[in-house]
Parts: sequence; structure tokens; C-alpha cells
Amino acid sequence: MRLRVDFAYDGTDFSGWAAQPGRRAVESELSAALSRVLRAPEPVRLVVAGRTDAGVHAAGAVCHADVDEAAFAALPGRSDRTPQEAAVTRLNGVLPPDVVVRDVQVAPEGFDARFSALRRRYRYRLCDDVRRLDPVRRRDTVVHKRALDVAAMDAAARNLLGLHDFAAFCKKREGATTVRTLLAYSWVRGADGVLEATVVADAFCHSMVRSLVGAVVPVGEGRREVDWPAQVLSAGRRDPAVAVMPPHGLSLVEVVYPPDDRLAERATQARATRELPATARRAPDEPGPGEPPTR
Repeated sequence: MRLRVDFAYDGTDFSGWAAQPGRRAVESELSAALSRVLRAPEPVRLVVAGRTDAGVHAAGAVCHADVDEAAFAALPGRSDRTPQEAAVTRLNGVLPPDVVVRDVQVAPEGFDARFSALRRRYRYRLCDDVRRLDPVRRRDTVVHKRALDVAAMDAAARNLLGLHDFAAFCKKREGATTVRTLLAYSWVRGADGVLEATVVADAFCHSMVRSLVGAVVPVGEGRREVDWPAQVLSAGRRDPAVAVMPPHGLSLVEVVYPPDDRLAERATQARATRELPATARRAPDEPGPGEPPTR
């Protein structure tokens, strides 16, 4: 039986999602909790929608697990709760306080937490006036020492939308494509004075969101022109002037899936290697002026 698990965590004290020998990871904690409440003979394997880095948070993470159906049905014991309700209660009873399970459901046919997802939404918080920093939010807000022009940052961010090869903003992994569709990227200054970015894509490659933030910060400081991040994107290579921003300002907010009858179809599409249309390709070292979105 496949379960869908919706959960959240404070990433401050984790070495990211992925289990690593000798390090505390979200995957390890959640797998151990599921294995314990289900009395599984072997650790329950999890597949997550988004593998976050060390220090990154999540308010709307999703994973799936294939478990023994009889063990899941037995979770309520003598109570009148459903197995789903019992799973949430029992998991939160054994998990550490920096991980919370919000919901557990039997997954629909064809559901894959990673490949069935249509898009992921992230948030990044920047405070450019330390007097406005809420100490309660210090773990999910990065303090920036220079004043920032949020309108310029927003304009620069919007120039990056569309289907592109984001190699300039990703840590390259052998055999992995860096072609992604950036569906939304915007900046606003909230009522509390803190700058907040919304970044949405079909998927993200390693360090992409924090690099996208690092690309527009020099624009906000007035050190770069609004079209500079688009020029970096078109160049197709990492630029030392683009900082990978601190992880604790980043949170995975939401993972969106298609209707149940399209889950399997979406998973098949997502497994296919992404490529740019021939007309959109350029040599990796060709700088380019920053092309408009292809969609």
C-alpha cells in the first residue's frame, strides 16, 4: 500500500532532507518514526517531492512510502479512529519537535511524490533593516546589511521566467539536466518591512533557488543593472558574482499535483529528460543579452 505523507520541519538543526551517515537528516527521522509505528522489519523507504539542503525549512513537504497494508490497518488499535487519523497522531507522538506530520492518506493510483508533482513553490525572506527583524522569525529570515530596492529585484526576477537551461544557477550533477521551467519569480516587501520572494518551477536543480536570489540581490543594492541576471542566465555558466544565499531564509511552501486521473501520466512526463527547443539553445560560453521567456 502506498501512503502520501504531508509534513513540515524546521531545517535549522538538520543536514538537509537526505539521510547521511553520522548526520541528522529529516529523511532519517521520518523513516524511523514510520518504521516504529508500523513495526516494520526494515526501515521504511521514503520518496520525497523536494530534497532540501542543510538548514532549509519546509511548510508543505510531501513524500510517499510503500508499507504493509495490514500494519497500517492495525494502527487505530481499539480506538474508533481511522488508520489515517491514527497514523498522524502516532507519528507526531514519536517524532522530534522540529518535524510535524500534517496528514497521512492512502495515495491514489499512479501517485509518485517526486515525479507526479506539477510544480514546487518556495519562499525566501530577506530583512534589510535589522531593526525590523522579528526575533521569532530569526530562523527563517536572512539579515542583509545593505538597503535593497525591491522593485528593481522584482523586475530582474521576472526577466528569468520561462523554459531555460539554468546551468548558471545550479550546481552541476553528472548526468542531470539543468533545463527547468521557471513559472513564477517575484519580490514584495511585506507589512513588516521584510522582503519576501516567491519562486515556482516545475522542478529545481541543486542550489537553484538560493542562486536565483543571489542573482537579484546585487540589482537591489544598485551594483548591477536590472538585465544583469538574464545575461548571466544566457551565458550558461556559473558567475562568481552570483552568491548562493544562506539556506535558512528558504522554505518549501507547497507541492502541487494534477487530478488523480493524471498522476501516472505526469510521472511519466517528468521522468523524461528535459531539453530546450532547438531554437532556444546556445553555446554554453556564448554570453547572450538575456532572452525573453519562451512561454
